[in-house]
Amino acid sequence: MSPATDPTPGFAPERNHGPRSPEERLVSLATVWPPHVLRQEEVAANGAEMFATTHGGFERLAPIYRNARIETRHSCVPIEWYLKPHGFSERNDLFLKYALELMAESARKALDDAGLTADQIDTLVTVCSTGIATPSLEARLMQVMPFRTDVRRLPVFGLGCAGGVIGLARAADMARAEPGSRVLLLVVELCALTFRYQDRSKSNLVATALFGDGAAAAVVSCRDDGGGPVIGASHEHTWPDSLDVMGWDVADDGLRVVFSRDIPSLVQADFKPVAEAFLAVNGLTAADVGGFVCHPGGAKVIDALEDCFALTDGAMVHTREVLRAHGNMSSATVLFVLKAALEAREPGPLLLTTLGPGFTTALMLIHP
Repeated sequence: MSPATDPTPGFAPERNHGPRSPEERLVSLATVWPPHVLRQEEVAANGAEMFATTHGGFERLAPIYRNARIETRHSCVPIEWYLKPHGFSERNDLFLKYALELMAESARKALDDAGLTADQIDTLVTVCSTGIATPSLEARLMQVMPFRTDVRRLPVFGLGCAGGVIGLARAADMARAEPGSRVLLLVVELCALTFRYQDRSKSNLVATALFGDGAAAAVVSCRDDGGGPVIGASHEHTWPDSLDVMGWDVADDGLRVVFSRDIPSLVQADFKPVAEAFLAVNGLTAADVGGFVCHPGGAKVIDALEDCFALTDGAMVHTREVLRAHGNMSSATVLFVLKAALEAREPGPLLLTTLGPGFTTALMLIHP
């Protein structure tokens, strides 16, 4: 992908003029993670042993884990599970079990925080890219939580790390289309389950240093449900000829991670003009943004984002802290960062940014 071949970022004006009437609000936001803790030093020791014959042993591999700037991640299975081969069917069975458990936990927390019950939800929007579910995850959730039988369902698959912002945008669209309704957004990713023991590729090695599991849920509504931040304008941009930058390949034993080592440079060269144009069409510059809520794809990506917005090194405190404590949880991660920013009472507007397969960026403004 080259900036020279990328068309000028396009904007549909009706989508990008800040808060609209009626206002869609983020009534509540909850985050959860599974109980097993993956400590980076322990993962590094196992990874070095596993990849020693193909990538040069511990001394050569240790910097990959250290430079990730991650201390802990969370997994739905203990670390011993990763030290043996597993087939696609076994992985997906585990995905269905634990994704449903995390979804239910996050949904209950979000509903409790909003002072609502499951039967007061009109629409379920589910975002996930790390497992296959047919019937989809929200249909399975309806078997364990008392949602109404006429609740509308929108499962969204394949957005990867961009799914947190795009999912929130779709939830807001649906709330605005029927201002008397309430929408529950459910985002769950079990990224760690995709590690494939037999795969000795560099991408799989990097994945061992980066990915974790987590889930988030949010109630979105235009109703007077006690206020909450206003969900403002959103935008997506998909670059041409960029399908090989990020995503999954399907292997016999599971989903094989694909990501380009050029992503940090793509942020600086290609993402920056899109972000600047999005802010400009909403009457803003980076200097007007009160808080940057960026998906932490990795430490180098955060460095590139801080440079892109002319921020000092380390300025994206919440983004860096979520990466340190939870790793990259794909689409759920940006909602962890958003929750941290809102709890810290960061001044608005907040700019949410993500990058995902496509190769796509999704941006959004939140007004606390």
